[in-house]
Amino acid sequence: MFCAAFAAGAINSIAGGGTLITFPVLIWLGLDPKVANGTSTVALWPGLFGGLFGYRRELENSSPILIRLGLTSIVGGAVGAWLLTWTPSPVFARLVPFLILFATILFMSHGVINQRLRLGSLEERPTRLWWTGAMVFQFFSAMYGGYFGAGNGILMLAALGLLGLNELHRANGIKNFLGICINSTAVLIFALAGLVIWRDALVMACGALAGGYFGATMAVRVGQGWVRRGIIIIGLVLLVVMLWKVRH
Repeated sequence: MFCAAFAAGAINSIAGGGTLITFPVLIWLGLDPKVANGTSTVALWPGLFGGLFGYRRELENSSPILIRLGLTSIVGGAVGAWLLTWTPSPVFARLVPFLILFATILFMSHGVINQRLRLGSLEERPTRLWWTGAMVFQFFSAMYGGYFGAGNGILMLAALGLLGLNELHRANGIKNFLGICINSTAVLIFALAGLVIWRDALVMACGALAGGYFGATMAVRVGQGWVRRGIIIIGLVLLVVMLWKVRH
């Protein structure tokens, strides 16, 4: 459990999708799927703090987007977590591979799309329309993240790139902060609903915290080009894994 959480924490700090490592491990250990999802969410939450600390220097002058999208993420994450506690997930699970594919393609092509649509940049004093679009997209992304969250990091990175944030390490730092906001409400709701095995969650939380910091520091060292390629590879691997899970 510790090793799986370490790997998941590192992957989450760089791109996202660590849930697809910890979730199957907890299922394999005999947990109910909903309990496994709740325990995995609680376990990976500290790892996002490790990733955020690793990107701390890249987050200077990011207060406006952190505050506005952070508050949006708290609300959206709460709605998604509440939906998980009350609704079955088979239909939604079938949509997950296509959401991951969409996010990966969007991430690969956001530069061209931004130029064609002239969406502007975060550095160009964003308009009210820009902020509205960013908050609406982040609300639905956060709702998905609170519900299940696999691939949500790639979805947020794609959206930030589409909105003109082309500095990948800064985008990763913002993404980790938004992930903390999303999962904070989800952790509370899952705990109150009794969907967390705390012994397992605490063991995995230690691994996720170490993995999150390790992934962020390695990403900063190797450069944005390699990180971009890594995110695309992680997205495609998530797509294959989720398609396989749906068929089986």
